[in-house]
Amino acid sequence: MENDNTLPNDSPSPSSPTGYENHAFSTDEEAKSGKPSLSKREAATLPCTFENEDIIEKQEASLPGPGPSEEVTTSELIYSVEDVPPWYTSVVLGMQHFLTMVGGTISIPYILTPLMCIDDNDPARGKIVCTILFVSGMITLLQSTIGVRLPIIQGGTFSFLVPTIAILTTSFEPCSDVIHQNMTSSEIEETWQVRMREVQGAIAVASIVQVIIGFSGLIGIILQWITPLTIVPTVTLVGLSLFNTAAEKASLHWGIAFMTIALLILFSQYIKEVPVPVPVFKKSSGWTVSKIYIFKLFPVLLAILISWGFCAILTAADVFPEGNKARTDLNLGLIGDSPWFRVPYPGQWGLPTVSVAGVLGMMAGVIASMIESIGDYYACARIAGAPPPPVHAINRGIGVEGVGCILAGMWGSGNGTTSYSENIGAIGVTKVGSRRVVQFAAITMMLFGVLGKFGAAMVTIPEPVVGGMFMVMFSMITAVGLSTLQYVDLSSSRNLFIIGFSIFFGLALPKWMEDNSDAIQTGNDILNQILSVLLQTSMLVGGVLGFILDNTIAGTQKERGLLEWNAHLSSSTEKDENKTKCYEIPLIMDTVRRMSWTEYLPFCPNFIGCCRKKKDLDV
Repeated sequence: MENDNTLPNDSPSPSSPTGYENHAFSTDEEAKSGKPSLSKREAATLPCTFENEDIIEKQEASLPGPGPSEEVTTSELIYSVEDVPPWYTSVVLGMQHFLTMVGGTISIPYILTPLMCIDDNDPARGKIVCTILFVSGMITLLQSTIGVRLPIIQGGTFSFLVPTIAILTTSFEPCSDVIHQNMTSSEIEETWQVRMREVQGAIAVASIVQVIIGFSGLIGIILQWITPLTIVPTVTLVGLSLFNTAAEKASLHWGIAFMTIALLILFSQYIKEVPVPVPVFKKSSGWTVSKIYIFKLFPVLLAILISWGFCAILTAADVFPEGNKARTDLNLGLIGDSPWFRVPYPGQWGLPTVSVAGVLGMMAGVIASMIESIGDYYACARIAGAPPPPVHAINRGIGVEGVGCILAGMWGSGNGTTSYSENIGAIGVTKVGSRRVVQFAAITMMLFGVLGKFGAAMVTIPEPVVGGMFMVMFSMITAVGLSTLQYVDLSSSRNLFIIGFSIFFGLALPKWMEDNSDAIQTGNDILNQILSVLLQTSMLVGGVLGFILDNTIAGTQKERGLLEWNAHLSSSTEKDENKTKCYEIPLIMDTVRRMSWTEYLPFCPNFIGCCRKKKDLDV
């Protein structure tokens, strides 16, 4: 974050390891002696303690207002994308991200394992859960470090479920016909592993297409026609299309779900500015009192832990009936059967096999995943205080996601990976958009993927708790999508038609396709499968509609919001060098700039014609 003024000599530097100068902390001693001179941006991001309120008021009165590139959400952030919280804060915030994504990620193996003929008490279930956690962490670290470089979690995707289920149900005999009682343990193992290897091969080969589309710059070419009225339905439908998932989980016990929702709202909205005094020892001054804004930093984590603990108490008291989804003892057997330590590795289930039908069917999931991820990139950048992602970052992000899916196929998670909308919503609630926090979350995911029993323990989070959390998260994503409407003329009937029809039809058609999955009859089973998957993806249907309508229906540049949108992009990508650095590849940029041929690589930060002009690179 750029500073307009320097800190006093006796103030700790922004990068000091103590971290007390960071936005979520304020010591009484530091506040009373030599108040630091803050920029308006910095003052806006500081939680308002009694000591710094006067600083904010005085500087806001003397400094100009935000320019066209300033985002409303940025001024409320505790940590923006480039900020580095103290390591201990990052660890806890990373755990919060882990708890946000773990429910959706581990639900995928629970859907797939019965179709692979794996019994509920088979330890293989725990191994697959740990594998998908380990792979998700590995790919999250790769994406946040050299990919799109936004604080975005990578995890299992439901886009791959439909083609995966199609492969398992059409290429193999039903599990009901497999009689485990008459089979040896090695035969039982081979029964599910041969199915897993077929899914692995389809995912790995189909994902090569995503790698090519990303790194070749093909996806970036399409972005020339991406307008606010394309982004609004795409990002908005990312949140709206998930309401059914949130409602299903919450409806398993509305009381627990409402409790989680109430706690989230209380912590993130009502008492977020309430500091909690914590004694801290410093060598220079001894014991002092720091005010930690724990409710602003950890609303999701606190809500989950309190609701989870409450469910555990009611489970121990036998308040919930047997089998109730609010109980915390439903999956305790998996913890006992899981090993303490096991490192997932490529080919652990055998060498992946490949079939043409499986690969072509899986490509539908790849396409849907790419479209969803582009919407997630824009939503994450906006909510994390970053400028809109330039073309080279989107090219690189999609390419790295393809590499991640190939790795997921080789490791045998039974699924690919994609950007997680749930965690973008978590950033909106916690106001913590730091990339470093997500990197700590990635390490946490890999750690739990190796420590089998600890990873399996996450399965005991009751689904109603997850449902309540999703209710708040998905609503934040929806609101972020709608916020892009600030650039367009909402008094235009043309714009209102495009917005309303794209969102409504983007919900209606996928819902009808879901209830009538056999409605597509082209005479080719593979084509039927591909079209069915694509037309069941809300953000794809709504985004494509917004894209076509806005680029074909007559409208002025001002009416469509392109004047302000292009000025916004220009201000974010050319005039503010400190901001654009968040999309540069770390450690190697000086070397890259010295090699002129890299200007022609679509995924390189100095790619001329997409990100910045050549003359800007020499500044």
